[in-house]
Amino acid sequence: MPTAEHCNLRIPGPTPLPPEVQEATSRQMINHRGAEFATLLREVIAGLAPIFQTTGDILLFAASGTGGMEAAVANTVSPGDKVLAVSIGAFGDRFAEIAAAYGANVVKLSVPWGQAAEPEAILWELQAHPDCRVMLVTQNETSTGVTNDIAAIGSALRTLGDRAPLFVVDAISALASIEMNMDGWGCDIVVAASQKGLMSPPGLALVAVGPRVWPYVEQCKSPRFYFDFAAARRYLAEGSTPATPAVSLVYAMHRALGLLAAEGLEQVYARHRRLAAKTRQGLKDLGFSLLADEQYASDSVTAAYLPAGVDGAAWFKKLRQEYGIVLGSGQGPLKGKIFRVAHIGYVTESDIDHVLAALQAMLHVNPSVA
Repeated sequence: MPTAEHCNLRIPGPTPLPPEVQEATSRQMINHRGAEFATLLREVIAGLAPIFQTTGDILLFAASGTGGMEAAVANTVSPGDKVLAVSIGAFGDRFAEIAAAYGANVVKLSVPWGQAAEPEAILWELQAHPDCRVMLVTQNETSTGVTNDIAAIGSALRTLGDRAPLFVVDAISALASIEMNMDGWGCDIVVAASQKGLMSPPGLALVAVGPRVWPYVEQCKSPRFYFDFAAARRYLAEGSTPATPAVSLVYAMHRALGLLAAEGLEQVYARHRRLAAKTRQGLKDLGFSLLADEQYASDSVTAAYLPAGVDGAAWFKKLRQEYGIVLGSGQGPLKGKIFRVAHIGYVTESDIDHVLAALQAMLHVNPSVA
């Protein structure tokens, strides 16, 4: 059986780490209230700003991406506030559930899994519910392999002028693999995490906060302590964080940002587009049916249907044990029906070739398995 070191990990996160990033995590600890960490943190923030494409504040929390999503809600949504949650899959549903947990009056726009949200449908919901204060949208939905057009949604929101709700975007599986232009597209909060396109270990939530958000933070009545934006902003000005940061993860992200900068963001996005197209075409050539409408297909993960009658658990086990391939399985209503191939972060053409060759071998040896 292949060991973890020899597996081709192709799940949508955590993603494989470049050797340089692995090495960075082993550095000795430093004083998280000292000048050395302050410099490190400021350099990480400076490296993230062009990826978010924002001049706003970028806050770091030791948490999963879901922690960043909760932080966005906890600082902007008071109990009873009306919130529009646009869901195209499992993680859009999660954003809605978080808002509901904070007492929001959630209006949910659910799109069939495999499709993207249409800006016109969003505008219709907002016109029907003009008192929506906040809107939650997923940029890239890993459960389905679909990407929402955040630029088009932002353009539609601008037609509402001052009546537009706060535009909060989950870019966890998009940042550093699919373009984000936070300021240019009118996003108010963008949430990301370390373990996907940023090629770092899991454990850092990143929340970029635009200027329109701060009055909401001041007025918000939801309880919060660890995820307090105002406290995080005050400490950030001093080069620190309110609680003890995950120092080793900040080391890792610092190194990963250097690698991304060296490759160049346009080249990073082009690589992801190229590998996504290669994956989709390769799967179709093998006879698999894709879940996502290809006009909305993700550049970070591709979802395809398992053929009818296949035992999904046995199929994934065979891939892992005999071919050293670890793929993502289906979630929610797609559990046992699809598989997902991630092409995000530290990934090359040879990685995708390995996946496609393994799938071809499985089909050749035992057609009933796939």
